[in-house]
Amino acid sequence: MKEQKWIQEGLITESLTNGMFRIRLDTDDLILGYVSGRIRRSFIRILPGARVKVGVSGYRGRIIFDSRNKDSKD
Repeated sequence: MKEQKWIQEGLITESLTNGMFRIRLDTDDLILGYVSGRIRRSFIRILPGARVKVGVSGYRGRIIFDSRNKDSKD
């Protein structure tokens, strides 16, 4: 049976190798996250300090949305 995934928001605290990130959730939990295929295909850069939405399953999370500031000129 598949594990249930919960969608939560968090902050990227550290960038690790191979598209892995350490993420501090809004609930103050620290998890290991990886980039979803859609974000990887679109070559979206995710940097430490970015707010993201994460599908959490156990202690690992899948980054599904990068909440960038829409007003920035990046």
